[in-house]
Amino acid sequence: MRFTFQTLSPSSSASSSAKVVPRILIQPARSTFLVHGDKPDDRVPYHPNGFIRVDWDKGEVWGWGDERQDHILVGDDLPAKNFKGYFVAQFSRPFSRFATSKNGTITYDDEQAEGAVLAGFVEFEGGDEEDEMVVEMKVGISWVSVEQARRNIELESTPFPASPKDSSTWAEHLNRLSVSGATGSNKTVLYTSLAHTLVYPYEVSENTTFLTRANSSSPTWSDDTEKEDGENTVAYYSGYLDALAKGESYSGYSLWDTARAQHPLLILLAPSRVPGMITSMLQDWKEGGWMPMWKNVVETNIMVGTFADAVMAGAVLSGVKGFDLDEAWEAVKKNAFTPPERDTELQFGDREENTPQEVRAGLTEYTKLGYVADDLHTESGSRTLDYAYLDHAAALLASHPSLSHLNLSSTASLLNTRSKNYKSLWNNGTSFMEARNSDGSWAGDENGWTEGDKWAYSLDVMHDVPGLAELMGGNASFVDFMDRHFAGGHNLHTNEPSHHIPYLYSLASAPDKSQFWLHSLASSEYNHTAAGLSGNEDCGQMSAWYIFTALGFYPVDPASATYVLGSPLFDKIVLRLPTAPWDEEGGERVLEVFADGASKGRVYVKGLTVEGESWEGIEVGHDVVTKGGKWVWEMDDRPQKWGRQP
Repeated sequence: MRFTFQTLSPSSSASSSAKVVPRILIQPARSTFLVHGDKPDDRVPYHPNGFIRVDWDKGEVWGWGDERQDHILVGDDLPAKNFKGYFVAQFSRPFSRFATSKNGTITYDDEQAEGAVLAGFVEFEGGDEEDEMVVEMKVGISWVSVEQARRNIELESTPFPASPKDSSTWAEHLNRLSVSGATGSNKTVLYTSLAHTLVYPYEVSENTTFLTRANSSSPTWSDDTEKEDGENTVAYYSGYLDALAKGESYSGYSLWDTARAQHPLLILLAPSRVPGMITSMLQDWKEGGWMPMWKNVVETNIMVGTFADAVMAGAVLSGVKGFDLDEAWEAVKKNAFTPPERDTELQFGDREENTPQEVRAGLTEYTKLGYVADDLHTESGSRTLDYAYLDHAAALLASHPSLSHLNLSSTASLLNTRSKNYKSLWNNGTSFMEARNSDGSWAGDENGWTEGDKWAYSLDVMHDVPGLAELMGGNASFVDFMDRHFAGGHNLHTNEPSHHIPYLYSLASAPDKSQFWLHSLASSEYNHTAAGLSGNEDCGQMSAWYIFTALGFYPVDPASATYVLGSPLFDKIVLRLPTAPWDEEGGERVLEVFADGASKGRVYVKGLTVEGESWEGIEVGHDVVTKGGKWVWEMDDRPQKWGRQP
């Protein structure tokens, strides 16, 4: 059955066109979703790999599949060899007929099938064509067992007629933000963006209280997991241990993308989740050897760089507590100083088959030459610039007072020195960044980039903007370069290396140009059509840019727990900040952002007061934001001098 969703919200999705049969309503919970469907006029089977069973007596369809993204990566050493995604589908009506299929051959009344190309479907008897027949389906999923998937349905949904037990969760999060001066379309974009930022990383731990170690359909328990029957247990399937382990855990870390703004935004919007997410990253380090780059069950070797380092530093500098700081440093230190296996043998192409975990591929020559060599490794220019930034992040962590007992001053100094390695790619002859070969020669300005080009990566120095401006000949030349970048159509907001670029004007004493381009990009790159984002959502990063920009600030250097001020998008926006579990004072705080005229084209900032005090700087700390209070922006329709540094 083919359909399109005409009505969408975080808690439900419905098809409602008169031309669409059947009508489908989906209501998701954490590991369960509910499907309400009218009588269909045709059926298209779903094809998983694994096992499927149609259980006539229980009125269920259940099974498992073992397909996942990373099965081609590391050859014989593939972790998670016994991974299965389990499901149970329950129906509100008895079905009248059923079938399974394998390799395209349909067999009616055959209860089960196992193999590579499977399908199962059921039919329901209804009245005549004028009668509406509603069939509800509840689907539970699990990485533990079929029994656990069935248990998740019980935990998270009501009996038929079904609904999620906690359908208020999304409303509670979305109601924390209110806006004035926005059109209906603006509100759709704003609240859709807010919802998108709260999806990843996704929780994979499950309430396994009812399970026993003797349950034959479940994975084995890891040796270091103590469990007694009846104990209130939250556990997760660890792909690295290929077993169940006790504790909270997450997957879906797209850190090359989300470290830039989505993870900093989670510290503001969902602080109760952040310690568990950090701990989960450390689980990967302990169980699999490294923190995640792009984890989906286990590492997938997608993208470049160890951006977990920036997430870790940003969390610590933002005051997040609830995880082991010493372990955090050890995991970051390993990323910074330990090359991957076979570093001098492999090029580490994106998702290259039969490779070990990629982490900082090319680190061997990076530490010797000051850059990753293009004739030895793919995406070498991007790697060099990313590693320089991540060295900065590691240096911030090493310098933090909470780790002073480790005496890391010399390590921090070395990392700070390495963070200037971006300068090794600046080609004075072309006035662009350019990858280099192992003999020092230039590799060509079109080579060595990840989802970007020489324009974007010549501006990809998030931690040392004064140093980058000096390379280009000073602020005036730097601003001129950015003018040509935008005027020439080189700013590709579809990819993350461009996200911080409009804010760089503010750091070069040209904040009015930041203000102009921020409003322009918010309008051109986000809308409420089917093509509402100019690029892939990238696990919430695209939307996090919009939320931060709407509020009037953005984490150009996310590891530093500071924000660069921009220009709010709306006349008034209010954010009720959840109480962070590490906040000793407690109590909810409210951030009120007033920018009269911003919704009507007054994009330029004439002045800013924070809690009645004039704010002259162009940056603001995380601690100021989390205090809440009233921020009043004075807006104008012409460029102003506010924010220009002497």
